Amino acid sequence: MKKHLVPIFLALVNLSASAQTSAPQKAVIKPGDNLVLETIPPIPTSIAEQTARYGDSRSAALLSWNPIKREMLIATRFADTRQVHVVKMPGGARQQLTFFPDRVLGATFEPVTGNSFVFAKDIGGGEWYQLYRYDMASGDITLMTDGKSRNSDSLFEHKGSRIAYTSTRRNGQDTDLYTMDIHQPKTDHMLVQLKGGGWGPTDWSPDGSHLLLLEELSINQSNLYIVDSATGDKKQITPTQQTGSQIFYGPAVFSKDGEGIYLTTDRDSDFQRLAYFDLATMTPRYLNDQHPVGRRRIRP
Repeated sequence: MKKHLVPIFLALVNLSASAQTSAPQKAVIKPGDNLVLETIPPIPTSIAEQTARYGDSRSAALLSWNPIKREMLIATRFADTRQVHVVKMPGGARQQLTFFPDRVLGATFEPVTGNSFVFAKDIGGGEWYQLYRYDMASGDITLMTDGKSRNSDSLFEHKGSRIAYTSTRRNGQDTDLYTMDIHQPKTDHMLVQLKGGGWGPTDWSPDGSHLLLLEELSINQSNLYIVDSATGDKKQITPTQQTGSQIFYGPAVFSKDGEGIYLTTDRDSDFQRLAYFDLATMTPRYLNDQHPVGRRRIRP
């Protein structure tokens, strides 16, 4: 470089450095310390601000109808987590009932008076769900389970305040079947001792004398049992499946007269179909033979 051009070059370099120093730096998102980023360029906060409205969109889900009043429980998120709200008229404003830092899973009105409802919640996403009773008059919340085990699948009988639910309380692993009157905590007791997971009650008989119990072995295979709600006697009502044979039975409900059950199954088909089983014979009567209602069966 010619000597007389050196001062001009140095002046340009200094001017560029000065401009870079004085120019405002674009704000970028700082990743958490638990992330290692490779070949990912800095992401401007402006992009996060523009896309936040899509990630922060809300939805509402119906949870339960009040059996007496014209009102419903819904789940929606107005802060950081999904909580229970009540809506008391068409087009009416929602009223938030629970205010936990953790999301609330499900809520069901007591089916006779609607004076309370039962909901489930864990802490910190640990999935060790506990069952709670919410009093509609006072707003008081009562923990109904032990606070340590995993409790799920709470199901009200049709004409009372008794629930059936599953719990790992006995040994922290196996999922047993329990029943309890939500207004009389001392009635809480294990009805059936079970082995393994995948168990859940699906319906009470109309008179409350029996429960349907589903055992899900895999996405392709399950069994149904009927349980005496007083003695805990358990009887398998679906045929024992032979080695290599896989039949799926969906969650079943009793017919109105209690003499049969309705469910979906891929028995005798490659698809799930709606079927009625008479409890006396357990012979299926397919109600939509021409129109499959479920997934195609996945054969091993």
